[in-house]
Amino acid sequence: MLPSALKPEKFDSYPPEARKIVVNYLSTLRQLPLGFVPGLLRELINYDFKFPAERRAHERELEYLASLSAGQLKEWFQGFAQIRLSSQLEDFDWVKSPAQFVERLSAHLWSTHQLDTFRQVSNEYADRLRAAVPPEALPVPRLGISVIGQGVASCSDPLFRKLRAHGAYYAHINPGNGLRYLLDAVAARAKAHPAPYGHWYIDGGESAECDPALTCVSYKALEPARTALLRKMQEQIDRPGMGPEALRTILAQMRPSDLAMDRGAGTLHDEILERFEVSVLTEGSGTQIFSTVFAQWAAREALRRAQPLTLLVRFAPRQRQRPMNEMLSADAKVPPEPDLIGSLVDGDFAAYYNWLNQQRLPGAEKSSFLVWFEGHNQALAIGPSTPRGTESASVADLRQVLAWTL
Repeated sequence: MLPSALKPEKFDSYPPEARKIVVNYLSTLRQLPLGFVPGLLRELINYDFKFPAERRAHERELEYLASLSAGQLKEWFQGFAQIRLSSQLEDFDWVKSPAQFVERLSAHLWSTHQLDTFRQVSNEYADRLRAAVPPEALPVPRLGISVIGQGVASCSDPLFRKLRAHGAYYAHINPGNGLRYLLDAVAARAKAHPAPYGHWYIDGGESAECDPALTCVSYKALEPARTALLRKMQEQIDRPGMGPEALRTILAQMRPSDLAMDRGAGTLHDEILERFEVSVLTEGSGTQIFSTVFAQWAAREALRRAQPLTLLVRFAPRQRQRPMNEMLSADAKVPPEPDLIGSLVDGDFAAYYNWLNQQRLPGAEKSSFLVWFEGHNQALAIGPSTPRGTESASVADLRQVLAWTL
């Protein structure tokens, strides 16, 4: 079936809000090529479970496409229309299963040497859309905070080497109550500028006391879900003929109910957040077994999808490397040995990636970033008014450094 033949009843299996927005813009979707529409539907089918920033982005995209004339749409999508598709792809039920269609499309593009062309036209479309639909103004500049090195007594190697050229290095921080200062600061921002999923606290271990104004995700709280997922993965791996692509497809179809993600009686049910947590565990490589990888991937996805105004990420010790079968076992009887120094190195690099990902978001030129070696006197701050590539001799606590940075 081609997009021109789409009818409202084709979307009866979609969640209610997803069906509503697709049907509302059906006349526009009918004019778009098959090489594009399933990719858009792959996002829209999960509209009900997306963050507000994602929803608004989809709405603004569709609103703009609907404002274009038939001739303008043809000119915008001529690159996608020239992609050669097989009859098998055209016959596939891409309305009901757009994600599976996109997987098959990727394989087809690779086998027919069209992958580079598709990537080029996709990038051109994204660039044109950004120019036509500029980002909305932020109520407050973004703030990112990374806390690394939990449990490390000392470290002789220099930290923050990737970030020093971009900000001010502090070597005389008073670490007392440092984590509490930071948590209170992000909670204060959340209360001053309330926004659904706009202010996050991600912990790679057991989270500290979390203000309800923050969206809180932690590795420790997801231990039952991680254990359930590892068991399911092991069951699938042991099946004859099971390969990585088939396993990936199974993981992509996981839902919170599959991992018994019951937050307990009397706890507010948040399926949007639960689906985000499932995606972190099923799409990230190593997020199920390494706490530092979990924290980094969760931060990456939160920035990409929710685009928070505030994000505090705390890295906790991960387990030491062991044979893969042991790490994937949900029934291991020997407690994993923590690797404190290795976790500090992981956190140091991850902080740099957190800053890079923050810089990709709108308003990057006004955003601020802070990384702190937990329990120690080293920190680095990046902000619009912070001199780059400098080292401060000031004796201060984190509350003061944060005030100077913002």
